[in-house]
Amino acid sequence: MILGLAITVLSFLGMEFMAWFTHKYVMHGIMWHFHQDHHLKDHENWFERNDVFFLIYATPGALLVIIGIVSGFDFKFYIGIGITLYGFTYFLVHDIFIHQRFKLFRNTNHPYFLALRKAHKAHHKILEKEHGVCFGMLVVPKKYYLEAAKILNK
Repeated sequence: MILGLAITVLSFLGMEFMAWFTHKYVMHGIMWHFHQDHHLKDHENWFERNDVFFLIYATPGALLVIIGIVSGFDFKFYIGIGITLYGFTYFLVHDIFIHQRFKLFRNTNHPYFLALRKAHKAHHKILEKEHGVCFGMLVVPKKYYLEAAKILNK
């Protein structure tokens, strides 16, 4: 049980690196066509081409959970759970909290969440494929914490 929990937590944490890497080198690289509309100010509809990445990220997690169950709840199951939990966290943080696709969690006075929004806003200021900043989701550069602290201390 403890080993399974450790594998799940490590898989979740490893997904932050995978999200950063794929965001920087795949989404802002070879698959820019799908990600580009996410950087536009005005969207034609509620869905974006960028939403295709949900399937790209969800598929390995779901397959590992299924294969891990068939294999007797081995390490693949726990890796799949870690990936799936990260995907759910991504949905909550990125789609609901940051982009307000559902009008929840609109106001916050917590420095981490303000810094998270500031970092993501800095990422979206750059509308082209190159020269982006802040490609991760949960790890926020220190400068955005400092900016958030200034806002909260006013």
